[in-house]
Formats: sequence, C-alpha cells, structure tokens
Amino acid sequence: MEFLDARRLTGPNLLWDRPGSILDVQCAADEVDAVAASWQQALRPMLEAVGWGDEETCVRPLSGGVSLAFSAPIDALYSATAINEYAWSVVEAKANGTPAPKLDEEAIEIRAEIAAEVNPPLLALERAAKDHGVAFLWDDDHVSVGQGKGSETWPFRELPGPETLAWRRYHDVPVGIVTGTNGKTTTVRLATCIAGQAGNNVGISCTDWIAVNDRVIDHGDWSGPGGARNVLRQQDVDLAVLETARGGLLRRGLGVNRADAALITNISEDHLGDFGSRTLGELLDVKWVVSHAVEDRGTLLLNADDARLVAKAEEYRGRLVWFSLRADNETVARHVDGGGTAFVLDGADLVKVEGSRRDVLCRDDEIPITLGGVAKHNTANALAAAALTHCLGIPVADIRSGLMSVSQDDNPGRLNVYDAGGVKVVVDFAHNPAAMQSLFDMARAMPAKRRLLAFGQAGDRPDALIRALARSAWSTGLDAVAVSELAAYHRGRDYGEVYGIIKDELERCGAAEAQIRHFEEEIEALDFALDWAEPGDMIIMLAL
Repeated sequence: MEFLDARRLTGPNLLWDRPGSILDVQCAADEVDAVAASWQQALRPMLEAVGWGDEETCVRPLSGGVSLAFSAPIDALYSATAINEYAWSVVEAKANGTPAPKLDEEAIEIRAEIAAEVNPPLLALERAAKDHGVAFLWDDDHVSVGQGKGSETWPFRELPGPETLAWRRYHDVPVGIVTGTNGKTTTVRLATCIAGQAGNNVGISCTDWIAVNDRVIDHGDWSGPGGARNVLRQQDVDLAVLETARGGLLRRGLGVNRADAALITNISEDHLGDFGSRTLGELLDVKWVVSHAVEDRGTLLLNADDARLVAKAEEYRGRLVWFSLRADNETVARHVDGGGTAFVLDGADLVKVEGSRRDVLCRDDEIPITLGGVAKHNTANALAAAALTHCLGIPVADIRSGLMSVSQDDNPGRLNVYDAGGVKVVVDFAHNPAAMQSLFDMARAMPAKRRLLAFGQAGDRPDALIRALARSAWSTGLDAVAVSELAAYHRGRDYGEVYGIIKDELERCGAAEAQIRHFEEEIEALDFALDWAEPGDMIIMLAL
C-alpha cells in the first residue's frame, strides 16, 4: 500500500456532498477492507481527542486503491487534513512494525492548529445564508453571499455579523454547469453567446479564462471551483456558465452547491491513468458529481447518443432534458412521449421537442462553427448549448439568433479554419481519441489534395491511448505527420519517449519514415507544415 495524497474537500464531490478531508491510498483490491479498518481505528481516537467525535467517515474503493474521508467544519479543513495524515502515519507504523506517533502529543498540536484556524463568523454567515436561501461561497481569501448582481464579498477574516446585513439585497443568478470529456469549452462559449444575445451580462469560467462578456478577468485554466467562485462574485453578472473539469471535481469537489442546470456532454477516454478516474466507469462517476447540484431543484442535461450516460440516467431521480444528433433516438422518443423536453437534429434542422410541440431553432449549416454542417461534433455542442440556455430561461428566439451569430472568433482554438495562400489550415484542441476522431471525420468531408497533421501528446497518457491516437490520425489518409516534443508536457516521460511511441505506431500503420518529422515546439511544426503545403492542401494543427 502507498499513501498518495491528503487534501481538503470543499464542495459536493465523488464521495458525498459534505466538506471534509480525503486520503487517497494505492493498494490491491484485497487490501482495501484492511486498510479502511486500520484507518478507522487510528482516526476515531483522534477525532474524539479534538472534540470531533460526531463527524462521519466515508470509504470509497477505487481501481488501484481506496479513498478515505471524514467530514469536518469548513473553518478547520487544514486541521482535518493534518488529522488524516496523522491517522495514516499510525496505519503505516502498524504495517511496518515501527513505533506510532503518540496520540496525546499529536492531539495537543492539532487542537492548537484548530484553535488558530477556526472562524466562528464564517460559520455564522454560512448558517444565515442558508436560512435566507442564498448562495454562500468561501475560500482562503474571500467569503461571499448571493451571486453576481445579488452578491457581496468580504475578506476571509473581516466578516460582518449576519444581523448587520440587509438580506433582501442578496439573491442568486441563473447558473449552468458544463462538464464531460469533449466539447465543454465550445459549449460554454456557445451558451455564453446565446445568453449575451438575450441581453444578459454573462459570467464565464473555462479552461482558457474567466470573464464577464468580453471583459477578461484572468487568463489560464479556470475550470475548477476557484474559477466558479470568482465569476459568481462579479457584481455585474446576470447569469453564469461554468466549465467544470475532472481535476477540480476530484481534488476539491464542485464550486457551487446548487445550480439551475448541469450538462454532461459525453464520456470517453481521457485522463484514465489518474487515481480516481482510471476506468471509464470511474470517469463517469466523477463527471456525474455535477448532478448533485441540480437533483433537488434544477435540470440535468445529457447526451442521448452516449450509452454510458443513458445507462447512468436510470438511477437519476431529478428532472432530465436530453439532446441528440438523431431525431429517432430511442431514449429521446421515450422521454418526449412521456412529456419531456429534448433538443435534436432532425435532418438538417435543430429542433426543440416538448411533448407534441416542435420549435425549429435553425439549420445546422446556419451555425458558422459547424462549417456548413460538416462538423457534426459542433452541431452536437450547439444542441447542448441550446438545451442549457433553455433551462436557464433564454427564449427560443434568442437561442436561434445566438447560435447563428457565433463565429470562430468567438471560439478561439476550437475548430478554427484559415486560408493561407490557398492552403486550408485547421486549428483545434483535440487531444483524445474521441475528439480527434470527430475532427478527422470533419476533415475527411472537406476536399484536399494532400493532408498533413501536426500534433503532440502529453506524457501522462498511457501507451495504449497514445497508440490509439496515432492509429486514428493515420486512418484519415495523411500524407505527412509533424510531431511536436512538447517538453512542458513530458509529465514523467523521458525526452523523445512519446514521439517514439507515435512514430512506431504510425510505421505499423504503413507510414514511411520520411513521412514523419519530429520538432521541439508546435510553432516549428506549423512552420514546417506551411513550407510543405501547396495550394489545395490541408494542414490539421492540434494545438495544446
């Protein structure tokens, strides 16, 4: 067995919807019960010693190990993590036959840590926000009640007494959460454009930035709970669309406890080597956490073309809305027959179906980012965004005009097509088999004399996944491949290791050595591709 990590859980998460501390342990399946029992035996006396005897524990077996958690007050989660680390040190000592830390001595130190960390005004404000039915957001630096235009924020250690606040000032705004394997960022951007078309000031958090309308607050990957809190504290926000990635869900949980709509775009292979998401089933469970925010009051939106989501929905008891690229999808048909709502592609029309009523939104070739209807994955993203904004209260007319007004400039880095002296250059972020397959399906439908793919791959992907990417790429009928080294993405691999795997698989697929080139940076691969290409050729540039 091996200790992996101990950390705080601040929002609804894979184990439960409570804050606390989680401990990840790598071990064999037949060791899980013994590890969990030993941890409980070490943990309980310390919880009693610090006055936390009523806190609950949770054990979740996972592929390759187990997660162990206990609940704790939100104003003492660092101390809770110290308790978890203490408990593990006792487990290790017992397993190794070495002296364990002394409970009495450790308890004195941890009680002192708790005394320094606790923040009674924080707990009082949390209770008052709950009593008044408004959101409560907190982190190490700031605390807020309400959301967007109905919010106010204070420094963490300078909180007002709840009795001093005019609670009628505070309210929440419509909030949509977007997760899934592929299409998250594009769907968020589409939804943002639609909601903006309806006259809203839209707050957005995604893998590229946090912003309100065109005002970028900060660049970078803000798809975790920190990005959600930052956006919801902007006092000009009428409506928020929050991208929620796997990493943040695993490490901290959701950034909000409640939302009006939560969307899962799809589930496919990505990040499967990481603890907690080593199988597609585990990855689905992580993404499914967003449903916790809408099950009681809100709507869960799912892709009816994804078999895993269809099966998982059988256990869901909240309100559902489906979207599908097939008007005859059986899941959609049953749902609509029962009076439910769905968004489907019927021929070339995007249609909102609700019982017997049909509202045509637009044709797929009227949405610029579908490239005349060829890019079906963006048609699916458009359906998802239409469903999401509908559930956030946007009228059909604004959804229609929003979809038809979105240009590639509104979606930088995702399926952008340029003309470079007669050479078609396609730039996209695709980085896993499903995303690349969608991109290649689109590329096949676009005429070209020759095709070159320029791409790289992160080292934290398993060998089998890297080989699958290479096979998928070559199957499109490539004439040349430029592979970038991407040193910043080695992630534990040696120099040239990922390139070697890609090159070997391409040659197994029939590529000649002369057709494969190796470069340090993406920009060098692009420069080579532009020199190689002639009018009528296509360059597919996958830019991480």
